[in-house]
Amino acid sequence: MANKFIVATAPHMHSPLSTQRLMRDVLIALAPALAVSAFVYGLDVLRVTAIAVASCVLVEYLIQKFLLKGETTVGNLSAVVTGVLLAFNLPANIAWWIVVIGAVVAIGVAKMTFGGLGRNPFNPALVGRVFLLIAYPAQMTSFPTPVYPGYVDAFAGATPLAALKAHAIEAGNVNLVNMLAGVMPGSMGEIAALALLAGGIYMLWRKVITWHIPVAVLGSMAVFAFVLAFFQSGVSSLLYELPAFHLLAGGAMLGAIFMATDYVTSPMTAKGMVIYGIGIGVITMIIRQWGAYPEGMSFAILLMNAVAPLINKYVKPKRFGVIVKK
Repeated sequence: MANKFIVATAPHMHSPLSTQRLMRDVLIALAPALAVSAFVYGLDVLRVTAIAVASCVLVEYLIQKFLLKGETTVGNLSAVVTGVLLAFNLPANIAWWIVVIGAVVAIGVAKMTFGGLGRNPFNPALVGRVFLLIAYPAQMTSFPTPVYPGYVDAFAGATPLAALKAHAIEAGNVNLVNMLAGVMPGSMGEIAALALLAGGIYMLWRKVITWHIPVAVLGSMAVFAFVLAFFQSGVSSLLYELPAFHLLAGGAMLGAIFMATDYVTSPMTAKGMVIYGIGIGVITMIIRQWGAYPEGMSFAILLMNAVAPLINKYVKPKRFGVIVKK
């Protein structure tokens, strides 16, 4: 009798949930942040998001239809999620053709080259984002001014992290409530910490993710910033302000909640997830503090994506039963 036990590629879950259902929940969780971003930056947010989603879906469909000549899987919504996450990593005023290039790299190179969903070793949206950051640094770091009335640019056109790195501001002088609400320049998905937290709580409630990676990432970043403030002379007053600043600025929330928790590219065990999350948090803070870029979340997640197979290999759950050596 032929073996009918077929094991599909990741993500694997002991649950009746389908990939489409999981991706739909992720999209619902991203909706509040999209709404806040659209309020802050206007209709350009919807333009960039629509182009990114349409491009990702079209590239995946064309590759599967005409190159792989197999079944198309755009209906599982994974390409849509990649498109939204890619858009969240871009400025709202970026040119449409750069968005398309990012989608081609994210889907065509980072995902479909390895065989599609479940086989890609790196987060596709982040690969697209990092490629664009290296290829088009000026366009990727030029952020528009928020369009809603009463906005006061406290960061002189730069993101909070860039302003801090250039010593244009001090973390203790920043209004953390405004940062929590999204009153700051940045990429579309970096300015709505409160909305991203709400989306993360929704995914926890729906059991789409577990707490291990987000808590490990954000907790290690907070501890790193606390120690940094403690040992640097003259900033002892920032023992609480500096950790809060780093958690609210840049891609900390987006990366910890939505990017690092990707099923395919993260470890499978709870212990492995904690190790993985701590690695992301520490690398992010090292890059922020001493690296050439003001932000390090994307690079940190991609580096730990590469380490995830080793974590899975050496951090395994205990076997049931007794192994008898002959």
